[in-house]
Amino acid sequence: MFHLKLCFGLLLLYTINGSKLQYNDLKDYFKQRRQLIKKTESDSIGAKLNLTSEEEIVNNLLMLWKNQAFEEGMRQPEKFLAGRHFFDVKAEIEKTQIFKFIQKLPKGASLHSHDTALVCSEYIFENITFRDNLYAKNGSEIALQFSKTPPDSSWKPISWFRQNDNSFDQRLKQQITLFRTDPEVFYIQTNIWSVFESLFTTLTPLLTFEPVFRDYYYQALKELYEDNIKYLELRGILPTLYDLEGRTYGYEYLIKIYYETTQQFIKDYPDFWGVKFIFAPHRVTNNTEIEDHMNFIVAMNRKYPNFIAGFDLVGQEDTGTPLKSYIPALLEMKRATNLFFHAGETLWNGARIDENLIDAVLLNTSRIGHGYAVLKHPEVMKIVKERGIALEICPISNQVLGLVRDLRNHPANYLIAHNYPVVIAPDDPSFWGAKALSYDWYMAFMGMSSKHSDLRLLKQLAINSIVYSSMEEDLKNESLKKWTQDWEQFIKNVIFN
Repeated sequence: MFHLKLCFGLLLLYTINGSKLQYNDLKDYFKQRRQLIKKTESDSIGAKLNLTSEEEIVNNLLMLWKNQAFEEGMRQPEKFLAGRHFFDVKAEIEKTQIFKFIQKLPKGASLHSHDTALVCSEYIFENITFRDNLYAKNGSEIALQFSKTPPDSSWKPISWFRQNDNSFDQRLKQQITLFRTDPEVFYIQTNIWSVFESLFTTLTPLLTFEPVFRDYYYQALKELYEDNIKYLELRGILPTLYDLEGRTYGYEYLIKIYYETTQQFIKDYPDFWGVKFIFAPHRVTNNTEIEDHMNFIVAMNRKYPNFIAGFDLVGQEDTGTPLKSYIPALLEMKRATNLFFHAGETLWNGARIDENLIDAVLLNTSRIGHGYAVLKHPEVMKIVKERGIALEICPISNQVLGLVRDLRNHPANYLIAHNYPVVIAPDDPSFWGAKALSYDWYMAFMGMSSKHSDLRLLKQLAINSIVYSSMEEDLKNESLKKWTQDWEQFIKNVIFN
């Protein structure tokens, strides 16, 4: 008993960093414990928001669901969906009350999406691959091409293969998505990035057929709108389009399609706020090409004012050319337009790859795509917070492409806990069998934030998506007003429905 009292006495005088933490008794200890937890929670994204009485009612319901999921997950870890691979739990996520809640929640803007993976894979398969004039060639991989006539004798109408090969559709589905029923096994044996790159071989001839491209982009906006997203900033490589007459269409024609289709969508859905385009060619390029891209952006800004948001370079960072190789051209580029660099989408530390983060902030990037390695660069983290450089966090993408297995270990847990400028984005939802943005929001809310993070986190993430967008200030303020109206209506709907 004497030893127990002595140990407790030492505990009450425990010293940290030279400062004594003194407790008068157990009651005092637990009081200070509660205060420390409260201080920790008060530092996180959304913690400074004050909820209305109606929001408190909704929050109580949301946290009932969240606490139930956490408690069950702690008893049976395999039941905690956000701790498992997305491919294994997608169908189960869709059944949860929290996912359905997030779907209905007005999420503001999607700020990191790529042109080649905007729509759900079901639309690509069920709509595009059943169109007229689509031919296929069967080999180790299925090749597809729209054409008036077969390109050569080895090509047949896709309908022929569907009638004569029972495995054809299943094989085709696997060529347009990374989704597998056994991801933990399949992607141990297969290089995920090589499969990722191979998707473009199948998808490019499908999506770059001119009539398809228009419909595809309109469908992308519709899927976002139905997921309660009202604004998009789209990264595009501007691939060459083709038609049945053998004509091809270049950069300027694609910008015209994007612009006109966006205007048509706004006409059809007047409460949609708009789109901005970020020109994002592959990072395997050179300074001369980047200068050409700059001239193109300047010309398009004259023709379509306020439609081009800026410039980025895309592709796997680990194998791509680092930003520092293009500094002369990028210094010129930043005088002409805003920059939105992919940077730090890697596990490396102190290599030329993760040092893209250094160049991104030195080049005054407006936002950082992924930024997975940012915790390894404390000075970059300071700059990000001081300047308000938003980190576009893509939870499912980072998991599927092998950066993190369990999203509870994702670096963004720290960023969210410390109120860094963060937005949640879908990246390439088509490739992992997702759709729009709600899946990523679910994984962030359940797997990348505290058990105590509540409605305020979701509300602030939506606000962040508008605040850190490229909208002009007047449009940004107007969008915030419209979003607030949508949010208030959402809260009422939850309470009364």
